[in-house]
Amino acid sequence: MSIPAAVITVSDRSAAGVRPDTSGPIAVAQLREAGFACADATVVPDGADAVAQALRDAIAVGARVVVTTGGTGLSPRDETPEGTARVIEREVPGIAEELRRRGLADTPASLLSRGIAGVAGRALIVNLPGSPRAVATGMSVVVAVAAHVVHQLEGADHA
Repeated sequence: MSIPAAVITVSDRSAAGVRPDTSGPIAVAQLREAGFACADATVVPDGADAVAQALRDAIAVGARVVVTTGGTGLSPRDETPEGTARVIEREVPGIAEELRRRGLADTPASLLSRGIAGVAGRALIVNLPGSPRAVATGMSVVVAVAAHVVHQLEGADHA
């Protein structure tokens, strides 16, 4: 059985229908290619409240891996990390550190991402920046560790 996953795109413009979601579908495709069961991305507006609610909703319907795209930067409404912090119980800083490190090969702007990663109950949550390139790069990190994290959260022994 494949592990249920969800992707949440955080963007005022995409939520308003002004701009198409170009990053969420990349994350969804990579999760599916890695064998995760993942519906199409959900799009929500920026802001900590919208992010926290979307994360809680995804976990409530069974998602064990939740990836967000967007809202990790320095713009006034970029509050994805703040919304995520309301939901996670334990941070997993190594994932976010690796995402920034790998992103640095593409652009120095990756250092400006404030994205976090952590666990909430039996789910892994990872924030990715909103650029399609950052998502493409970051998803290799997510899919490399996500199944192991889920198994660990179920109490499995180290592989």
